[in-house]
Amino acid sequence: MTGWFSFLHGEATAGDVLALARVERVLRDAGLAYDVVWSPGFRADGTHFADVDPAAYSRLVFVCGPVHGTQVEELHRRFAHCVRIAVGVSVVDPESPAVTGFHRVLARDAAGSIPGPDLAARAPALPPVPVVGVVLTHGQHEYGGRRRHEEVAAVLTRWLAGRDCARLELETRLDAHDWRLCGTPAQLEAVLSRLDLVVTDRLHGLVLALRAGVPVLAADPVEGGAKVTAQARACGWPALVPAERLTAAAGA
Repeated sequence: MTGWFSFLHGEATAGDVLALARVERVLRDAGLAYDVVWSPGFRADGTHFADVDPAAYSRLVFVCGPVHGTQVEELHRRFAHCVRIAVGVSVVDPESPAVTGFHRVLARDAAGSIPGPDLAARAPALPPVPVVGVVLTHGQHEYGGRRRHEEVAAVLTRWLAGRDCARLELETRLDAHDWRLCGTPAQLEAVLSRLDLVVTDRLHGLVLALRAGVPVLAADPVEGGAKVTAQARACGWPALVPAERLTAAAGA
């Protein structure tokens, strides 16, 4: 089982991985054994092409994405003895060797054919995960030598990367012309109120999340404590981590 999520310089998208899950379900229900090849840049602990002996397989299934390019053509050469099937793919050029190398192509879209639903739409249901808003600052140079913003942000983001949650980067700065930012406080509050948790090292990240009724994990990025610590005390909010604790973790 392979796809663009398998290539070293490929791309793993949520749609591709869900399409893969749909095909996996079909194979499991049919009692067929399979292996999935992952890009080492996406899943370092998975099975990679460097680990695979093509002679151990009789079939190769390519899942989702456009069927084109030298990487797909290399699959045909390396697995020449296998029956090769492409499923849920887009066919841009039907005469391309990347396409003609497959014994069977079950396309989601191709010239002259009726498009079919993407496999991701019929993937197995997913477990719910918490949604975490992340509100960090890299400024506040007025604190001079007490600034620990970079170290604090590095520890927080590394910690978040290891959690099974959906992370949403947010900014308290408003801008009426940049679509990536909220234009009014009401717009920001509408986003905050839909979150399960906010992680922040900003005073207003703390205050606005609590105002919206969302719990906060706050970090003070200033050594010795500054306005985030003061505001957490003023709000009676206990979930506060001092910069010293996080910088110690960064150096560990």
